[in-house]
Amino acid sequence: MTWIARWARAEWGPLYATVRGPLLRRRWRAVPMAIGAVCLTAALQFTQNQPWGHGFVQDVGAVRAEDPLWLALLRTPLSLFVPAPDLPVWGALAQILVVFGIAEICLGWWRALALAYAATLAGTLYARLGIWLGPDSPIGLPASDARVVDTGPSAAVVGLAVFVAWRCRAYATAGVVIVAMVVEVLLKDNLAGKEHLAAIAAVLVLCGIRGLRHRRADNASGLPPIRS
Repeated sequence: MTWIARWARAEWGPLYATVRGPLLRRRWRAVPMAIGAVCLTAALQFTQNQPWGHGFVQDVGAVRAEDPLWLALLRTPLSLFVPAPDLPVWGALAQILVVFGIAEICLGWWRALALAYAATLAGTLYARLGIWLGPDSPIGLPASDARVVDTGPSAAVVGLAVFVAWRCRAYATAGVVIVAMVVEVLLKDNLAGKEHLAAIAAVLVLCGIRGLRHRRADNASGLPPIRS
């Protein structure tokens, strides 16, 4: 076995072992939440590209920093499934199916959905903070970004990818995702890219909290630490 194969087995072996069994036994029934998310995203994409549906989707799922906070919070859960209307939707649907599906198997459907929402909400709240700080701050945003619609499912996809990779000890994969998002911001400094970084920051905080809880539990039990 070459060093590349050994590295790949060490990096993705635990993730592969976790996902393979449920998919072989239950196939598509193993990821009902992911399939539902794909169907909902496709339906919203179709609706918002119709003259009769664009306004409706904007009213129920488009979040902007200029919106009242209560309205933004009310729309945020559905905004998770509203893709950018001017971008090809097939890439987004594929990402949702793969990343949401893996997360659903590894974490359970409700934990995966809660984490996706937390990542999306982190981006939404960051946009407000960044505009309040202003463009002179290193993490600030121009006032014009208040009228830009928040990132849709992409922040959730990025957040889930980082968390699942960390949980399954695929640390290099998590690092690649993070570096890719940093490069995205450096090459194309826009609101969506910075919201992706905010989502990653929120997920890394959750990873740190989870790791700290495990270390405390290991210390209390007197057992050797368990890496998760």
